[in-house]
Amino acid sequence: MSLHARLGAWVDAHFQEQVALLQALVAIPTDTPPGDTAAHAEAVAQRVQSWGWAVLRDAVPADEVRRYGMQRITNLIIRRTYSDKGPVLALNAHGDVVPPGEGWHYDPYGGEIVDGRLYGRAAAVSKSDFTTYLHAVRALEASGLALRGGVELHFTYDEEFGGLLGPGRLLAQGLTRPDYAVCAGFSHAVVTAHNGCLQFEVGVDGKATHGSAPDTGHDALQAATGILRAVYREAIALRAVRSKVAGIGSPTMIVGRIEGGTHTNVVPGRVVLKMDRRLIPEEDPAEVEAQVRAFITAAVHGLPGITVCVRRLLLARPLRPLPGHETLVDSLQRHAQQVFGESIPAHGTPLYADARLYAEHGIPVVMYGAGPHTVEESRAKQADEHVRLEDLRGATKVVAGLLADFLGA
Repeated sequence: MSLHARLGAWVDAHFQEQVALLQALVAIPTDTPPGDTAAHAEAVAQRVQSWGWAVLRDAVPADEVRRYGMQRITNLIIRRTYSDKGPVLALNAHGDVVPPGEGWHYDPYGGEIVDGRLYGRAAAVSKSDFTTYLHAVRALEASGLALRGGVELHFTYDEEFGGLLGPGRLLAQGLTRPDYAVCAGFSHAVVTAHNGCLQFEVGVDGKATHGSAPDTGHDALQAATGILRAVYREAIALRAVRSKVAGIGSPTMIVGRIEGGTHTNVVPGRVVLKMDRRLIPEEDPAEVEAQVRAFITAAVHGLPGITVCVRRLLLARPLRPLPGHETLVDSLQRHAQQVFGESIPAHGTPLYADARLYAEHGIPVVMYGAGPHTVEESRAKQADEHVRLEDLRGATKVVAGLLADFLGA
């Protein structure tokens, strides 16, 4: 049998085991918030230890996790070293996920299989790629191919909060330094670039007073409406700005949450807006932040008794392709053509992800994993999220082929 056939045959022979593993991972809630993900990490660690693999558990200090807004985080590094010569390729997937929300027709933690689809929260993004990557490595090692270098599996748990205590921490602490990285994907495409994100908390303060005498106070909500008008005016203007990266589109800006007031009959003394500004790869985060702060300040300028405080909650820089990522793209596209019988594109995505953190450390990185032709088909982060089992099987074969290209001696 050819190497390609041997890899595929191993994946096929162990596919029911892979599906059962995904069902077990979906069954362990990792909703963020609240962000208690340590039990899931321990389950993964124990599973790979049962195969005889060593696991490095990186338990993030409790005070750091609490300040971050989560409860418990344990990152995992699983190293498979074949020789001291050759590249080290990292495979990263995240286990944290947004809560299920409403509207499900299936148990979000049930891992039910209906018409060839496995349903559950994180079935598509990205617990599926825990199994994609694990079984791809197992297929590689069972293939009989002489190997060099090594592969590392990075399983982390804070992508929804920005990744700083996940891949960001592993890289900053010097716990890992791979030569290449592949991060969890969510469609047939290879993602080579993604948007960045700035999130802000805008606190608008005035003076609360009785509703029967509003002129004796300073209405923070009335001032906040001026900020809202400015936000949406600027958001409309952003539609004229277009990225040159295929798949990205335009920058966006929204207000996602509004809090304020004390009672129906009280003039609001404080209102808090939480807003999200997505950056295309061509934008500079510092310039964008300065622009946002400037138009918010201008929107309340001259209003008596009103003060505004803008606090940055998150900065996720855009992912820009680094030299060397082309070899990852070429390999994935070639194996995908063999497995799926079709050409898969390489493009950007308007989302932001942990992949940027590898690029910030100079590591060529792309995103690829189990998923349908488009993210929308999988209903990722929506009700009835699912992964097609044949997409899971195919992606595992593709990643196994990539590993063979990079690590075959």
